[in-house]
Amino acid sequence: MILNVFSSFIKHVSVLFFLSFSMNIDGWEVMLFIGINAAISVRVSNELGQGHPRATKYSVYITMFQSLLIGILCMISVLVVRNHLSVLFTNSKDLQRAVADLAWLLGITMVLNSVQPVISGVAIGGGWQSSVAYINLGCYYVFGIPLGCALGYVANFGVVGLWGGMIAGLALQTLILSFVIYRIDWNKEFIAKQYVVINMKI
Repeated sequence: MILNVFSSFIKHVSVLFFLSFSMNIDGWEVMLFIGINAAISVRVSNELGQGHPRATKYSVYITMFQSLLIGILCMISVLVVRNHLSVLFTNSKDLQRAVADLAWLLGITMVLNSVQPVISGVAIGGGWQSSVAYINLGCYYVFGIPLGCALGYVANFGVVGLWGGMIAGLALQTLILSFVIYRIDWNKEFIAKQYVVINMKI
């Protein structure tokens, strides 16, 4: 949504059409992964609560791999049909060409948006909600948006720069959360959660 606000200063109909169209396509894909986000969050918390750290670990890795595979398939689909992607929405050849030329931005975003919600769900299920919130705020509002504005308006890359900044913020968030998940010792997490539960009962 913030991308739409900043892009409103770019006075090109084809660019605005591309953004509106791409945001809708990306939104459809994200709905799937928001569902997976909720599912893996519940799965992680339940497995840890039942004392299955190994099952937790494998369910996380399988879900992340599955989501990444779906994201890659979505990206490939967008790139393969990029010349015909917007035919259902417009008859204008200029607008169709704008979507085709910038479809790679949508493809990269779809891959990142397939993994990031899943990793966030894992972290939330593990009880690190505040950490996820700080990482999100830092990556988007401290890093992604300023970089996008600098690339879009200062470096004159236009919509490519604006969207590139958002992609960079999303990529940074994904990398940080992936590193956090990779470093987790699920056995220690289970022991820590049990210790908290015991103290609460006392």
